[in-house]
Amino acid sequence: MKNRNFTFFLATCALALQTQCQEDKMAPKAVQETFTQMYPGENDPDWHLDANGNYEANFKQKGLKYRADYLPDGSWIETERSIEKKELPKIVRDRIEKEYDDEKITEIEEVRHATKGLFYDVEFKRKGKNKDVEFTADGRIINEPVDSQK
Repeated sequence: MKNRNFTFFLATCALALQTQCQEDKMAPKAVQETFTQMYPGENDPDWHLDANGNYEANFKQKGLKYRADYLPDGSWIETERSIEKKELPKIVRDRIEKEYDDEKITEIEEVRHATKGLFYDVEFKRKGKNKDVEFTADGRIINEPVDSQK
């Protein structure tokens, strides 16, 4: 009897895992349609469901890696890609050197956001914590820098 229960348990777990894997590989039709409209010709993104219940598409265009995020109803949230410091606008680099010169940069992303537009998310390491600062192309800070545990 114990073996039968254990076998049933394993089968149930396997089915749940398979279903989750299938869900991660595909997004709802509305999300796929929005993605296709935004990125015509890109027909093989890697889909993932994030911790907030939003869908992430990882894909490449012209050799560059991108991640686009969508709400389950198909609404686009943002698209981002990692960049190097030298790719930041000079005014942003200058502001970083002036105001954050003693902090180490751990990641930089160019972000196109549905409501914020284009900005640069620069993550600094600060005493074991990370701090994200969002800069516009003209060097303005558009968020209140927040320390986070990452």
